[in-house]
Amino acid sequence: MKPVVYLLRCVDGSLYCVWTLQLDVRLEMHRRGRGSKYVASRLPVEVAGVLPMPDRSAAMREEARIKRLTRAEKEALVAGARRAV
Repeated sequence: MKPVVYLLRCVDGSLYCVWTLQLDVRLEMHRRGRGSKYVASRLPVEVAGVLPMPDRSAAMREEARIKRLTRAEKEALVAGARRAV
């Protein structure tokens, strides 16, 4: 399985970013309130963007990079990811 970095838009409008090897499994966990404490307190969520990565190391670096972005920069990233699909 190829790793991906994904962003979720929470009910309060915030964006949550993390990487995984099993996107479908992680999304189901989030929907059940078991994926993370942050997301569990902000349900429901929708997928805002998915970025395929070549390997785990790249996914971890990209997650860290995205988490350092401003909200406006994250929104621009999400908008670009939507256009690419």
